[in-house]
Amino acid sequence: MTKILGIDPGSRITGYGVIEDLPHGTRYIASGSIKVSADYFPDRLKQIFKGLVEVVENYQPDQMAIESVFMHKNADSALKLGQARGAAICAVQSAGLPVFEYAARQVKQALVGKGNAEKAQVQHMVKILLNIQGTLQIDAGDALGICLCHAHYQQTERRLSSGVWR
Repeated sequence: MTKILGIDPGSRITGYGVIEDLPHGTRYIASGSIKVSADYFPDRLKQIFKGLVEVVENYQPDQMAIESVFMHKNADSALKLGQARGAAICAVQSAGLPVFEYAARQVKQALVGKGNAEKAQVQHMVKILLNIQGTLQIDAGDALGICLCHAHYQQTERRLSSGVWR
């Protein structure tokens, strides 16, 4: 049983999700977001860092999964996202957790079956796979999608190493 923390970084809202990867599936534990209130960008990064340190302390995950860097049309937005992502990784690394990265296409492929799936399709599959009722906040849903992607990759790796698919 592995507890996975998924993070959807953003400079204003950073979503997080926590699931447990069990031998026969996954179980939802928690999700939410860190809403950053500071205007001064370094203070935003500090709030993201502190918020994720608190999430790690509260839920004690074993691993962290985060989306890989991708290029935005706007270079300033890409830089800010990269810095928010860096603050998130540092917060988790300070607790000694291994970090796994997945491209957005990998997450969509793992959950929906197509790498060009719409955001709504991913959110829908997250709710189905984790048996979540009601509305799921977008950033938290994205973070849970990253968790599920990682869990699926881990499950496949275990099956391959145990000879189940040989």
